[in-house]
Amino acid sequence: MSEKKLILRDWLAVERTMLANERTFLSYFRTALVLFGTGLSILKIDYFLSIRYIGFLLLIASGIVLVFGVIRLLRVRKGIKKYYR
Repeated sequence: MSEKKLILRDWLAVERTMLANERTFLSYFRTALVLFGTGLSILKIDYFLSIRYIGFLLLIASGIVLVFGVIRLLRVRKGIKKYYR
């Protein structure tokens, strides 16, 4: 579909879908940031020496969540542009 053939209601729906995709990415980013901060805190505080492995797992998980979020953002954005533009 060409953007010129879309009526206003459809064009606004596409814009809402794109904004929802960006909000979803921001939630992935926020989750990755919390996982990273928690993992780093566990590693830095001496009281948690017995569970240091959880800190390392959280650091790794934060990277995985961030990469997954970026891949999803780009894939959905590409699909939206391919179908509507």
